[in-house]
Amino acid sequence: MTFDVSVALTWILFLALFPMAFFWLRRAWRIAFRRDFSEVALKRGDSPRVPQRWAPYAMIINGLAGVVVSTVIVLVLFTGIPYENWTAIAGSTIWCKFMLDFGLSRHAHNFDKKSQA
Repeated sequence: MTFDVSVALTWILFLALFPMAFFWLRRAWRIAFRRDFSEVALKRGDSPRVPQRWAPYAMIINGLAGVVVSTVIVLVLFTGIPYENWTAIAGSTIWCKFMLDFGLSRHAHNFDKKSQA
């Protein structure tokens, strides 16, 4: 039996979806129900001046990404969705989530600097 890199990467991506979905849904839960704004729009580990203002956006980003990734996991396990489809959905979700989080953090901190002046 030979080692196939593509199969290994597929398994790594699929297994990585589990902790990603858990952490993203947990973060949305903390923002929505526990009112924990400690991880909202972080830039270099610092929160914006008023994280409550940006919390709904962070909750939506994390909740939506967590639900999409959880749905992909269920589809792979129970329906046998084709490889090309679930990797495209998962990869696009991961990249969009990272880019939206980055944009939110930069916008929140940039907005704070403008409001201080």
